[in-house]
Amino acid sequence: MNATFTRRPAKKKPRELGTGGLPPVARRPTGGGGGGGGDDDDWKNEGKGPGELLRRVRVFVFAALAADMLLFAVLVAIFFARQAGLQMDPRSHELTGDWHAMLLPPILYLNTAVLLVSCLTMELARRNIFREIDVLEEWLGLGRPALKRALPWLGATLALGALFLAGQWTAWRQLTARGLVFDRFATPGSYFFYLITGLHAAHLLLGVAALILCLSALGWLRRVEFRQIAVDATAWYWHAMGLAWLVLLAVLALGQ
Repeated sequence: MNATFTRRPAKKKPRELGTGGLPPVARRPTGGGGGGGGDDDDWKNEGKGPGELLRRVRVFVFAALAADMLLFAVLVAIFFARQAGLQMDPRSHELTGDWHAMLLPPILYLNTAVLLVSCLTMELARRNIFREIDVLEEWLGLGRPALKRALPWLGATLALGALFLAGQWTAWRQLTARGLVFDRFATPGSYFFYLITGLHAAHLLLGVAALILCLSALGWLRRVEFRQIAVDATAWYWHAMGLAWLVLLAVLALGQ
């Protein structure tokens, strides 16, 4: 009787994600901005993946922003302390205040509207760079649709930021024409106006530089998750500067 042998099927080794076959869904750097119903917080990966890198960058940005907000808070405290300060009148020997209310240049409110619109365009850029369907196409090497969607909004943010800084310069020119100069002894109100708005303008100028660096980096960064991180970090800084300006303007307008 002849023996019959049955050939056992060979076990197939499962393919690792990202090495072929199905798209690497578990490592897909998507979320946020609509298009797939996700959120950028859904961008998760175990270990030291892009999700962990995004969280670390955010922690660093938030820590730097917290230090900046503390600096602005100290400046506002000094503003109110100087406003309530008293000096001795050499003739009457009475304690009097030398703080005089100052009329703010109306262009500041137009500048505020420009900055708020720039925050909107920056958020649209951030959401488009995280658009799930487009990012999946980039991950599969089918072009850069997410980058193409985000670039116009980043360019608009850069233009609006430059316009805001030009508006602040115009406000300073208008105050100088009225005789309100950067002198804490002659006009303490205008001195603090220049100090507060100048410090914020310096921070926003740093944000403009970050935007320019981000736009240039997007061209040579090959991995889509690195482009997402660059836009995300810039967006959070820009939003913080917008919020800081609203608080500072309220202090200048209502704290007189």
